[in-house]
Formats: sequence, structure tokens, C-alpha cells
Amino acid sequence: MKAVVLLSGGIDSPVAAYVMARAGAEIIALHMDGSPYFESNPRVGKLAARLRELTGQPMPLFTAPHGKANLSEIGKTEVPNIRCVLCKRFMMRTAEALARRESCNAIIMGDSLGQVASQTLRNMRAEQQAVGMPIIRPLVGFDKQQIVDMAKEIGTYGLSIEGAGPCGIVPAKPSVAATLGKILDAEATMDVPGMVERAMAGIRTS
Repeated sequence: MKAVVLLSGGIDSPVAAYVMARAGAEIIALHMDGSPYFESNPRVGKLAARLRELTGQPMPLFTAPHGKANLSEIGKTEVPNIRCVLCKRFMMRTAEALARRESCNAIIMGDSLGQVASQTLRNMRAEQQAVGMPIIRPLVGFDKQQIVDMAKEIGTYGLSIEGAGPCGIVPAKPSVAATLGKILDAEATMDVPGMVERAMAGIRTS
């Protein structure tokens, strides 16, 4: 199996990548650069390097211009509390497009059930509807302490907690139960294929 991991630079996604690599998956990494809405995470390159050491895989790191291609439009939605779900859907669409280009057959995410607003069961269901490729969530049943413990064990935790700025379009009260109807209504006002194409056109590799 070859898969794209959405590598945020936080604690969870490097652990998810490691777990799946250990299970035999060939991994490529995709980081979604939120500039100018949030800082492109400076930890990601260090985390990718550590994962290469751990797994012995080349694990190329791709970075897509998520802020310029997607967040600029998502920030205009008239229903602010669904922005986080919309954000995740566009991340997943870009990951799917990259996966198809690179002959991958799955997307790996570091989601842990209920940990943040975008990771409730209803929101994950709404997010998954955006893509037609299998989504693998190897940490979905782990609690945060279990993930932290594993991150410390593999040596990614210290890198993951280095400072990074907050997202500039996170709503005051993100929805924990977004309805697919509201999501689709919001996306009907956007050029969804064009946004994904712009994200893909701006991808760089390191």
C-alpha cells in the first residue's frame, strides 16, 4: 500500500505516519501551508526528517498553498462555524489529488475521535464525503495521552510542540455536528475544482 499522510506538524499526524509505515505502508507526506492565515509550520521539515530516520523510507514532503488556494474562499462563508470542516474537506481533496498523481491508494490522517471539533464522528463523516479514496485513521481510538506517549517514544514529540501561530479563520464556536446540507450549500458558492487545481499547481517538494 502507498498512501499520502496529511502532515500538520502537530503531535498526532507524525505518529499516524509512523504507525502505518511500521505496518508496511509506503508513505508520502503532504503539508498544507495556511499562509497568510496561519504560519506554514516550521516543524514539518524536521518531523519529515525524523520519520525518514525512523522508517528508512525516502518519504518525500510536498507542501501545498492551502491558504491562498482554499482558506481565502473558506473565510468568506456565511456560516462561520463550519469553516473547520470545510478546511478539512479541502485538505482531503488536495491529498486525494496528490495521491492519484503519485499512484497512492489511501490517505492517512492523525484524527483521534472527539479530540477537537473537526474530529467528532458527525464531522468526520461530513469530511469524508468530500473524497472517494479510503481514509485511514490509525489513531482514531487512542486518547491524547496515548498519542503523546507514543510521540515521545519515537522522538517526534519535542519537535511537534515547538511554537506555531494560530489559524486566523477559526470561528469562535466551531460546529461539532456540521450537517452535510450546510456544507454543500457553502461549497456551492465556491469554485471547488478550481480551488483544488490551484492548490495542486502550487505544490512544492522538499
